[in-house]
Amino acid sequence: MNTIDLHMHSIYSDDGVYTPTELMKMCKDAGLQIVAIADHNSTKAIPEARNAAEKLKLTYIPAIELDCTIHGVDLHVLGYGIDENNQALLDNAEYVKKQAQNVGKEQIEKVKALGFYIDEDACYALSHEGVITGEIIAEVALQDERNHPLMKEYLPGGSRSDNPFVNFYWDYCAQSKPAYVPIHYISLKEAVDMIHAAGGIAVLAHPGNNTKENLSLIDAIFAYDVKGMEVYSSYHSPEQIAFYKDYAEQHYLMITMGSDFHGKTKPSIALGGSHCPDTSLYENAILSLIK
Repeated sequence: MNTIDLHMHSIYSDDGVYTPTELMKMCKDAGLQIVAIADHNSTKAIPEARNAAEKLKLTYIPAIELDCTIHGVDLHVLGYGIDENNQALLDNAEYVKKQAQNVGKEQIEKVKALGFYIDEDACYALSHEGVITGEIIAEVALQDERNHPLMKEYLPGGSRSDNPFVNFYWDYCAQSKPAYVPIHYISLKEAVDMIHAAGGIAVLAHPGNNTKENLSLIDAIFAYDVKGMEVYSSYHSPEQIAFYKDYAEQHYLMITMGSDFHGKTKPSIALGGSHCPDTSLYENAILSLIK
């Protein structure tokens, strides 16, 4: 049974929908025992989640997911065992949020230029603190029947309908896609240094999404004192899990696991999931992350 999930998102991520307390109750109901909320560039969930987890007798690990870049590639790096009050982390959260608030309108215009009808007011109504994500644009687009001929893949029964909002983001709004609008993220080195200064360790999130099996890129990432890899992810195929597990073991990296549960933006992803067959193999190492 999978009893560990170290990657989920609360309302303090722009694309999360559950409060930290709600998430901890859901983790308990799912049979999880060791958990972490890793919100995008934010530590706001940690005090509430830690308190809720303690009441529910869950083991909680404070975490964050930092956006960063290396060699022009956007990455997500997880920081575990961090001090949520670290000033550099707090400053970076504001730095990213202000940029994200400014790019939403431009991204809407780029999506509209591709032939979609997008209600800007509806996007802002769904946003957190004025941050419009690709997933929000997708949700609004799918509500407008005029877009359905262009969005058959995302409608029920379509090839991208399992997680329609985030799939639309990956297909249209992610890096290198036609509606991509860049945000200037910190470098990988800055992210790792920030995590270390906050007392944590750095772990590469869902490499199957960002690095694929590009060994030269993966080697470059782990040259920056990244100590672990999220080998078990809801995004990884069995073949990818085997590839990343082998890499992690050869390089003496900590192996972690996470669902990347968000709620409605990724409805096919469940807390815990079935991507990690036996989390007990990694429990002792993961418990060392608790401060």
